[in-house]
Amino acid sequence: MGLRQYQGISAIRETELGKVGEKLMNTIPLTDTIIHALAQLVDDSGNSGIYREPSHADIEFQVNTVGLSKHDPKQQGQTIGKAKRVRAVLYSAMELQPEAGSRLVAGLLSKVRACGGFRETSANYVGREAVENAKGAFNAEGFNLADDGTVSPKVLTALVGAELTDALWAYALRAQKGAEDAALIAGTGKDLLEATAAHVLMSLEGRYPEKANFQGLLGMAFIALELAVPEIPEQPGEPAIKSMERGLFTAALGVNRVRNKQGAGHGRPWVPTLSSEEAKAAIEIVGTISAYLLGKLSKRERRQA
Repeated sequence: MGLRQYQGISAIRETELGKVGEKLMNTIPLTDTIIHALAQLVDDSGNSGIYREPSHADIEFQVNTVGLSKHDPKQQGQTIGKAKRVRAVLYSAMELQPEAGSRLVAGLLSKVRACGGFRETSANYVGREAVENAKGAFNAEGFNLADDGTVSPKVLTALVGAELTDALWAYALRAQKGAEDAALIAGTGKDLLEATAAHVLMSLEGRYPEKANFQGLLGMAFIALELAVPEIPEQPGEPAIKSMERGLFTAALGVNRVRNKQGAGHGRPWVPTLSSEEAKAAIEIVGTISAYLLGKLSKRERRQA
């Protein structure tokens, strides 16, 4: 697969993965804390009279899309604020239609994110307290809610197969955009490249060496995908893309050297001597290489199907 093909697959995956967070959200049980956190995200009653999106019409669209209109007090003729409206619908769904309620959570969260609710410079920013409350609520249910409103599983070991591939793609695409919290998998000591390499080997060979060091694990994943590594000399007439693959492998080793080995639970994932520009470049490299491996894996799996 050439670079243009890889870029094409990445673009397609980015479009598809706009729905990945929503798919993952559908598995979150409705709880009191989740419901109150979502209600707080749409509430603008304490915003000094300043209107903030999403609007009542936006909420109604989301409610109707998941088939919960009969639980919506506003559509039954009541005059009610946005927060109380969302709470009423979700509490009713929790008892009678929990799967639809989970889809509504996903839709509302996506709408708040699209409106700029998680962006501090936006007129629709929900506020730090609301964001932190929401992060705490999702954390309690085993999910990581990032500062930009995207959702990922807190522990990827609970996922296998295609679901794990989708989750890793979501991390990879966020890392390519420089999101620091995507470089290390939330709730684990693994970085994204380690997790991706292990997933490649599990998918293709059914196992991976848990005690292998980073270079060994990544090298086995590269070879399993028939990618070039620096240890294998350049062959006469080989495609030019092989030179790029060797460069990706070398870059991955360089990134690993500047990783903070204390892991995700101890602050930044990089050694403290790295500047913000250097850390951002390292994160983007992690995302690019992970996405390349996942793209190759997807092609192999399609070919074997």
